[in-house]
Amino acid sequence: MAARDLTVQKTTPPERLGRLRDISFSLKLIQWLLPLVLFLTATVYELIEHGIKRTEPFALSLTAEIVFFGIGGPVAVVIIFGYLRALVASETAARQSLERLNRELEAKVAERTALLAERNAELARANQQLQQVDALKSEFVSLVSHELRAPLTALNGGLEVALQTADTLPAPARRILEAMVNESRRLTQLVQNILDVSRLEAGRLTLNLGPVAVAPILHRSVEVILGARRPVTWQMPAQIPPVWADEVYYEQIIRNLLRNADKYSSAGVPIEVNVQVLENEISVEVVDHGAGITPEVQAVMFERFQRGQTGENAPPGWGLGLYFARKLTEAQAGRLTVRSPAWPTPTAPGAAFAVSFPAAAEAPEETEDG
Repeated sequence: MAARDLTVQKTTPPERLGRLRDISFSLKLIQWLLPLVLFLTATVYELIEHGIKRTEPFALSLTAEIVFFGIGGPVAVVIIFGYLRALVASETAARQSLERLNRELEAKVAERTALLAERNAELARANQQLQQVDALKSEFVSLVSHELRAPLTALNGGLEVALQTADTLPAPARRILEAMVNESRRLTQLVQNILDVSRLEAGRLTLNLGPVAVAPILHRSVEVILGARRPVTWQMPAQIPPVWADEVYYEQIIRNLLRNADKYSSAGVPIEVNVQVLENEISVEVVDHGAGITPEVQAVMFERFQRGQTGENAPPGWGLGLYFARKLTEAQAGRLTVRSPAWPTPTAPGAAFAVSFPAAAEAPEETEDG
């Protein structure tokens, strides 16, 4: 059997309004013609029944029947069809109002759609310009940093050689030389941080992930950053599984946290290093006894160039250490969090920075393709 096409006729709002007007006109005709027909029919029938056929006496009953059937019925028909006409008129008015609202809404939607498309185009152009500016900024920073590394390397080498014979210099000259060495190291570290941040943001930082022993890195970092001038309290288990990370950058994260704790702690106050072996990760927490970090500062402290303290009495720094530490941590599937206050002491509530990395046993094995 051949399949027959079934078409569904859809009516537009103007067509529906036209049909409602036709129905209203038809009801108007019926409202007045049908009562007239009923009146004439009832009157003629009663006259025939009482007058011509004389089946009943021509009396008061004739008048009553004519009034009841010839007038009462038509009046009822007029009332009923008048009510129906009122309903149709009400629906017609409602549909006209709805149609007007639909047209206004369509016009507003078209206007807002055009405005939104224009705004989207402006945002796309602005985003493209920002990307170009950011790329130029990264290239400029990388170029300047590379150009600074060579003279800084020569300067550091010369200062190190001069520092070896510092004992032969007068005390003021020796202090100046030591200050120059320290500032040169700080400047070199700044340049290196900027380079690393630029490479990380540009996606050009190469990570060599693998099992990394935690304890040796912690001891070496403490020795380099804190040395013997600040006591350290250790809390860690005897056996610590390796973490899955890049050894160089994992140690840089730990050093940044130790350097930050040392910077914001009073001289001689110990720093705690706590290690926790959790189910699937290893957490290293560095806790200081400093002035603490307010919730407002905690919300922005991992952004670029944000510092915990500002002003003339603030410790030296550029606001890149914690930013780079978190970026490095996230790039290696780790987590870096802060908790402050860390102690119930109002004068020195301190802060605790915890860096958590997946345990090497839980990390996915690298394939030959990397």
